[in-house]
Amino acid sequence: MKLDRYDRRILEELQRDGRISNQELADRIGLSPSPCLRRVRALEESGIIRGYAALLDAKTLGLNLMAILSISMDKHTPERFERFDAAVAVIPEVQECLLITGRDADYQLKVIVRDMDAYQDLLLNKITRIEGVTGVHSSFVLRRVVERASLPLD
Repeated sequence: MKLDRYDRRILEELQRDGRISNQELADRIGLSPSPCLRRVRALEESGIIRGYAALLDAKTLGLNLMAILSISMDKHTPERFERFDAAVAVIPEVQECLLITGRDADYQLKVIVRDMDAYQDLLLNKITRIEGVTGVHSSFVLRRVVERASLPLD
């Protein structure tokens, strides 16, 4: 789908505020409400807009420890990667899982937990028990310098 300036403006505004009303969105981008809504629906149907979510504050919820885990696997086969992918997908503490290249690790995970005890439980009872995991290197996040939920649209 080719995006024009109205589509880009719609996406920028929705990334800033996913709860904006169609009327307000139309006003901000300079369209009437009906064509604005048609464009939003088209962006949703095309898969560019995957969904809408509330952004929660982890610290307020008592989730005070974030870690980046580098995971090494024993075999580099499609089946091994598929099983690992499925296993981490159901662990709620895993916020992000990336299959990576260029390092000693095969995967990089971003996890968030209450504290070090919860991290130890996650590591020993979930992550290291996944078939094929041969090594885990943990780095703990001291603070977030940049945190974005929006994508660059230029």
